[in-house]
Amino acid sequence: MMSPEEEKGQVSSSVDSGSDSSSVRGVPTPLHSHSSHPSNTNPDSMSSVEMVTSFPSRTIFLGVDVGTGSARAGLFDDTGKLLGSASSPIQIWKEHDCVEQSSTDIWHAICAAVKAACSLANVSGDEVSGLGFAATCSLVSVDADGSPVTVSLSGDARRNVIVWMDHRAIKQSERINTCNSPVLQYCGGALSPEMQPPKLLWVKENLQESWSMTFRWMDLSDWLSYRATGDDTRSLCTTVCKWTYLGHAHMHQMSEKDSRDMEACGWDDDFWEEIGLGDLVDGHHAKIGRSVAFPGHPLGAGLTGAAAKELGLVAGIPVGTSLIDAHAGGVGVLESKPISGENFREDGKENICHRMVLVCGTSTCHMAVSESKLFIPGVWGPFWSAMVPEYWLTEGGQSATGGLLDYIIDNHVAAPLLANRAASRSISLMELLNKILETQMNDLKAPFLSALTEDLHVLPDYHGNRSPIADPKSKGIVSGLTLDTSEKQLALLYLATIQGIAYGTRHIVEHCNSHGHKIDTLLACGGLSKNHLYIQEHADITGCPIILPREKESVLLGAAILGAVAAKKYSGLHDAMKALNAAGQIIHPSTNPNVKKFHDAKYRVFKELYEQQLSHRSIMKEALS
Repeated sequence: MMSPEEEKGQVSSSVDSGSDSSSVRGVPTPLHSHSSHPSNTNPDSMSSVEMVTSFPSRTIFLGVDVGTGSARAGLFDDTGKLLGSASSPIQIWKEHDCVEQSSTDIWHAICAAVKAACSLANVSGDEVSGLGFAATCSLVSVDADGSPVTVSLSGDARRNVIVWMDHRAIKQSERINTCNSPVLQYCGGALSPEMQPPKLLWVKENLQESWSMTFRWMDLSDWLSYRATGDDTRSLCTTVCKWTYLGHAHMHQMSEKDSRDMEACGWDDDFWEEIGLGDLVDGHHAKIGRSVAFPGHPLGAGLTGAAAKELGLVAGIPVGTSLIDAHAGGVGVLESKPISGENFREDGKENICHRMVLVCGTSTCHMAVSESKLFIPGVWGPFWSAMVPEYWLTEGGQSATGGLLDYIIDNHVAAPLLANRAASRSISLMELLNKILETQMNDLKAPFLSALTEDLHVLPDYHGNRSPIADPKSKGIVSGLTLDTSEKQLALLYLATIQGIAYGTRHIVEHCNSHGHKIDTLLACGGLSKNHLYIQEHADITGCPIILPREKESVLLGAAILGAVAAKKYSGLHDAMKALNAAGQIIHPSTNPNVKKFHDAKYRVFKELYEQQLSHRSIMKEALS
């Protein structure tokens, strides 16, 4: 759902006093969705800007993040403090399982956001020391001249991006997963239709002309860095996480500190041949990546003159190899240190291996690292150096979280009146729902707020289950509906949906820990992390304390860190994380034993809902056989 400003195509920004405990919009997230705003922020505000006095010779890093519905730009100083940010909406086409965008439109939005952020933060283009890009793991198609090649059945030449959430390639992913390639064990045992090989196979089978015309297939964030520098080097993050590239092929030859362009040696040619895409092996994998680099590696000669003019910056600014947006969120928060006095481990390698980052936007990504590779069925990875260099990444996820809450709210008959009331009070709709729940708890004399949903249960798999079940055909379930269409009923459904999402996170955490992880602390960033009820429910349900970041734009900070590393301001990505990550508020689980007992019971119901769905599928399949 777009705001009036977004429908007019305006760049969006606002002035903010700068709260140290604020958290950030995550990625990917829709424009102006209910899930994208903190409960204490005007919902018409798309981004925050902290005005600062201009000083000469400042060290400033620029991060750019392309989410599902907007392009964002943020400027940070050498302490990781946000100086200013702005956003600009991007167009999206949705038709059934097909979701598409335009790389041209995305670039124009980036240019608008960068110029607005610099203006609002009082930063001139020649003050920017480094630039980094992060984006959704969408698939971009361009020809030999860099012009868009359509990936749409509509034939619309603008639509050259298959968006990450697109599920057109479910059948292709099922076929690919029947092969015996060893690459499958590095993505939880099965490829998701949200990954690139199934989408590529779909295009070859359905759009032969586009397949023949395409000169480069690129992850969106790699295309952005290519558009900025002319350097076609791909990121270990994108290629390893979404393309089946085996990053650990470089373990014997390369460390982060002496990273340079590496000839791509991690492609499994037998895999591409077996799935019917052997032509992508041609020319030393020219169409999908002949060279790769660690995130933050300086690309080419920096920002080209043409790109600099479009962005309002200076040619030659170092540009770092990119990250997927969720992974940038991880880089922006994973090394956040709690305030003194909190009972957490001392700094060290062991510390971050007990943490999981929740990047909460339209979907939620669950990022954890380990020093050794851990194979976890139904969970993506292990991916070597895909986020933190020389650590193995485990990546869980839920395909619909903020997007699901938007859907639940927007499609309820009580939503329009509530939205008007929230606007009249200058609060977000979610804050109003939170207040309604507090009132209900008091009126009904409920022992605690969560108990309001004892008769209402939600399985949140409205867009399939990404992990840990890895079932793209899973469907959402609501148990306990009545004929009540009041705002109170909407508030209960909203709460039950939040709880269902949190039970999904608990399922991922427990599954990862049962396969070798030792996760006991969560860090949350993204739009949903601004909702205090959402975060408290996650803390209560998982039993883990949740660290929120100091700054509002963790994904943008992660992208900016890439620029800082490319500019050689730090010896490597991990050192930059330690210097620039900073913790804000910490949310602790409830100490009430009855709250735990309640959630343990609802979690049992949550898991039974999926088991019942499998049983129902089997019954109906037999009936139609």
